[in-house]
Amino acid sequence: MTCKERIQASVNHRIPDKVPVDFGATPVTGIHVLAIENLRKYFNLPDHPVKVNEPYQMLGEIEDDLAEILGIDTVPVTPKNTMFGFPNEGWKEFKTPWGQEVLVPEKFNVTIDDHGDVYMYPQGDTTVEPCAKMPVNGYFFDALMRQEPIDHNNLNLEDNLEEFTDISEEDLDYFKKEVDKACSTGKAVVANFGGMALGDIALVPGLDMKHPKGIRDVTEWYMATLMHPDYVAAIFDYETDIAIRRLEKIYAVVGDKVDVAYICGTDFGTQNSQFCSEDTLLSLYGPYYKKVTGWIHEHTSWKTFKHSCGSVEPFIKDFIDFGFDILNPVQVSATGMDPQHLKSSFGQHITFWGGGVDTQHTLPFGTPKEVKDQVLKHCEIFSRNGGFVFNTVHNIQANVPVENIVAMLNAVRKFNGEEEIK
Repeated sequence: MTCKERIQASVNHRIPDKVPVDFGATPVTGIHVLAIENLRKYFNLPDHPVKVNEPYQMLGEIEDDLAEILGIDTVPVTPKNTMFGFPNEGWKEFKTPWGQEVLVPEKFNVTIDDHGDVYMYPQGDTTVEPCAKMPVNGYFFDALMRQEPIDHNNLNLEDNLEEFTDISEEDLDYFKKEVDKACSTGKAVVANFGGMALGDIALVPGLDMKHPKGIRDVTEWYMATLMHPDYVAAIFDYETDIAIRRLEKIYAVVGDKVDVAYICGTDFGTQNSQFCSEDTLLSLYGPYYKKVTGWIHEHTSWKTFKHSCGSVEPFIKDFIDFGFDILNPVQVSATGMDPQHLKSSFGQHITFWGGGVDTQHTLPFGTPKEVKDQVLKHCEIFSRNGGFVFNTVHNIQANVPVENIVAMLNAVRKFNGEEEIK
């Protein structure tokens, strides 16, 4: 099978010739720039600075030479602008707090305080308040809350609608070119067209806005889903209407060249439980998810990708009912997320994209043998009758031992009957 055929088979619950692999197709299946540099050194690939193509989490571009070694079957299509509101273009050098020389977009403009903490600015504008901070000992940015005082008795809906706009002709042309370029690779095209957050907590603070209004504090947002459900529902209603208008225009220029559409990264699980009740999930989120996925399934051949960390086993049947074809990251270390149980209970109806190895304990802290044993076990369970794309549980982080990453890769190769890499 080709890379594209392999992914298509698996997400349609057919058995592919081997387990397909994704790294880097989405903002939740990527690799930190430091880990990429370590892999390039390990495999004696040309030594040059890694591009930071997702600066919020400091994820790096996986170039073709490394992608071939990793056995990647996917190719990403991403929005023109980063989460901070500036475009991925005009690359320049930047030295990270951990001493790595990387390439960042031209408008990646930061300041560094006396402690060494790094501050990021929306749209690269250092004349306004910073929107995120990378601690001196950190490896990625954390959002800074810039919420203005809120009068809970007089909430203005328009304050929380600023980011939801129709798509421009410029962006349509951009997506058309990017999808065409992705198609030329022969790999499965995974597209993140944006505009469908529905409460994604990474986007609530408005990192790309200079003066965000409305409910922007993460804690306040979670409280609002209980205190002001009608207000949140009105935001979702407006957002989905805009999202479908955008999708109509995007589909008109890209058609069925896209294999998978990344819908949203709204998390519903903690390590041990869920962020909300099932009633809230069904009443507040369900109608809007169904509206978006329903349009996609009626008009396109795209598969719908839902990200949610944590212990979401009680919600998986609802995710399926909402029209999601794919669940990621499959956090196998969380309560109730046992691979065997997930596969036997839901494997006929949803594709597990992730769950290949635990990134909280095994991958960063285990031995290479422990990593290899877990990967082989999870591949055996999740790959039965298709419906599985190998990826770690969320992004590979900065200080994961390179030997463990190689052990992971070799385990997948062994499971697929391929020769291991040295």
